[in-house]
Amino acid sequence: MQKLTAIILIGILSLSGCVFPGVYKINVQQGNIVTDEELTELSEGMPRSQVHAVLGSPLMLNPVDPSREYYVYTFQRRGGDIEEQRIIVYYNGDQYSHYEAQLLEETPAY
Repeated sequence: MQKLTAIILIGILSLSGCVFPGVYKINVQQGNIVTDEELTELSEGMPRSQVHAVLGSPLMLNPVDPSREYYVYTFQRRGGDIEEQRIIVYYNGDQYSHYEAQLLEETPAY
């Protein structure tokens, strides 16, 4: 009977460790932080290298269609919902054309 009680107690303690309320969760951010001010610095006809100087290197490139570059930023606050910002930069040849953006209200950083 004591062995059964010990096994049950060990099982309960090991399961309760999985939901311990004191576990620290960190903020996780990934990708390019691009602000609205940086986007206003872009002007039609800029060379691709100058756009990279303003916005940084794109997170994703499309190897089939080089006329688009993707700047993606995600932020997750302490295990909560993931917030995402997406910016697609379009080019005609090697010259900047325009962009489409879904920006966050605020860009949280550490």
